[in-house]
Amino acid sequence: MAQTAKAIYLQLADTIMDGILSGTYQLCARVPSVREFAASVEVNANTVMRTYEYLQQLGVIFNKRGIGYFVAENAPEVILDNRRELFFHTETPLFFSRMKQFGVNPETLRQMYDDFLNQPRND
Repeated sequence: MAQTAKAIYLQLADTIMDGILSGTYQLCARVPSVREFAASVEVNANTVMRTYEYLQQLGVIFNKRGIGYFVAENAPEVILDNRRELFFHTETPLFFSRMKQFGVNPETLRQMYDDFLNQPRND
């Protein structure tokens, strides 16, 4: 089964959420206006508006009428909760299906995960 590409507005939402998690966009600080962001990523302002509406529905950003959009104080927690939920409902079923298909047992997976955790990190 082929996977469909993620909608542009969702890709843009991921970009903004990544920026919040990395500190590019500070908590309670203003994010670029719809027009500014649209120009910087070279998409239609309506697409960015849809992105901002989506992020507002999630509780990641909020609108101060006439001033702009701002990062919500609890945005990192909201983003991580949302991504964790998405991971467990969309990615893990495919992952477990592939494990079964390839004959990977839980012990092998555990060892691989332990090895991964023990690798030197460059963060």
